[in-house]
Formats: sequence, structure tokens, C-alpha cells
Amino acid sequence: MLKNVVEINKHKNRDLSQPKHEEYQYLNLIQDLLNEGKLEEGRNGKTIRGVGAAMHFSLENGKIPILTTKKTAWKTGTRELLWFIKGQTDNKILTDQGVGIWKGNTTKEFLEKCGLDYEPGRSIGPMYGFQARFFNAPYTGCQTDYTGQGIDQLQKVIDDLKNPETRNSRRHVVSVWNPEQLDQGVLNPCHILYQFFVTEENKLSCILYQRSCDEFLGIPINCLSYSVLTCIIAKICDLEPYEFIHFGGDTHIYDDCFDQVTEQITRTPYPFPTLEILNKRENINDYVIEDFKIHDYQHHPQIKAAMRA
Repeated sequence: MLKNVVEINKHKNRDLSQPKHEEYQYLNLIQDLLNEGKLEEGRNGKTIRGVGAAMHFSLENGKIPILTTKKTAWKTGTRELLWFIKGQTDNKILTDQGVGIWKGNTTKEFLEKCGLDYEPGRSIGPMYGFQARFFNAPYTGCQTDYTGQGIDQLQKVIDDLKNPETRNSRRHVVSVWNPEQLDQGVLNPCHILYQFFVTEENKLSCILYQRSCDEFLGIPINCLSYSVLTCIIAKICDLEPYEFIHFGGDTHIYDDCFDQVTEQITRTPYPFPTLEILNKRENINDYVIEDFKIHDYQHHPQIKAAMRA
């Protein structure tokens, strides 16, 4: 452990201050954590940790912030996003598509540790998309039809963004943090609140607040996911995507990822790719992975690491 920290600090004098590619915001954050972060024991292992960080990414002209200093699985992130959008909580829907993001959190052992009696490999509980589409509806399982139950926060935001009288409101907010149902989820949600803004030029921006940020594995997918969501909503509401802003609370790197991030920050970013949404669908639930095409994604090789449950 100490050897890793010593090796990491060899990069302390690396100059990342010059204005460059937007990806340097992320690389600078990693560098700051390596240099200044505190080594602490957390819920699921040791991390180096910081508190408070912001990144701004342009979405204009189709640009999409998919990290280029390592290969990022954009289809995996987009499939999970579409699952969230529908308010789904059945992990089998994802695993049937080859997406294993929630595999570790739905094992028999993990569910027993959480005190949950869900069928292994299936329900994650009333989290994320469930709260966005059916906020506080009584949760009875991942195969229940919750249509008309709870509060559909996401559809309310879409309806208000479509309406010229409410489009410029400061109230386009979706919160998936529901204290009443936290103990029914396999985790407490990490990305917990997002807000949309429209300029006079009908340009749409999104701000995400994320309370807990796994900087190496989680944040690249989270920034991609909410950027794509912003572009989807812009498409539906006849707006132009403008900017995605990420605010992180607890920013951290797990101790078994020190070597990986040390490699990543030595790499020079390529230009961000562009996103094309091939169809405009009136109902956001109707989007499928085939509706999305990424152009000109040039990237460095993949850097693997184990996902923490």
C-alpha cells in the first residue's frame, strides 16, 4: 500500500494546469486525489479520498464526454441508462444483454448481508430509475407493473421542458434519494439528484450531484450516462444539448486501482467522439440501444479493474 502511494507521488510535479481537452478535468482530479487524498477505510475497502469536485463538459455539436484515455464501454452505460429510464429494477434484463454492472450486488451472499430476501440475480430494490419514475410507490418486487403508482418525476420534467411557459423554470429536478425506501435497495444510490436548465436560445444543460464517486470505474460511466440522457431529453423536447456538469461529493479511488489510474494519467486524450440519436421517439420509454450511434471514438487501450460491490 505505502509503496503504491510513494510510486504515485512521483507524478506530483506533472503539469496539468494548461487549458486543454475537457478530459483533463478528470485527469487533474485523479492527480489531485493521488497527491492530496487521504487514505481511509470505507464500507467496502480502502480508498484515497477527497471531498468536492466539479467538471463541465460541452454537449454542443453532438460532442459526448466518453473518456479516451482508456476504452469506455459506452453501450454498457447506455443500456443501463435505458433500464433506469424505464424505472426497471430487474437485473436479469441487464444480464440478458451482457451487462454485469449489478452482478456483485445481487448475489445471494450480498443480499443476505443487506438483510434482503430478493431472488439472487434479480431485484436491486426501489433504486435509481424506480424513484425517478415511481417515487415512493410501495415496492413489491422487480416484476410488478408500477404504472400509475408513485410520482413520475422524469415525465414531469419532460412535460415542463416541452411547455414554453415552464421551459425556463429552475424546478426541473429529479431526486432518487428516498429515505423511506433506502433500506429496501441493495445500495444507497450514489448519483442522487439531477437538474435541467434551458437558456433563452433553447439550449439544454444538466447538473448531476453524486454523493459517492468511484473515480476510476464509476464516474466515466456516470458522466456518459447523464450526458446521453440530456441529449435524449433535448431530442424529445426540441432543444439543443448544451452542457453536462458533474458535482462530486466524496471522490475516491480504491486501493486496488492505484496502478491503473497512475497509468491512465500518463496518457494524452484524443478528441471526444460525437453522439447521433437516430430516431425521435415521443415516449422516452421507447428508446432502444439501436437508436444510438457513436462516431469517431478514438481511445487508448482498456484498463481493467475489479468492481466493488
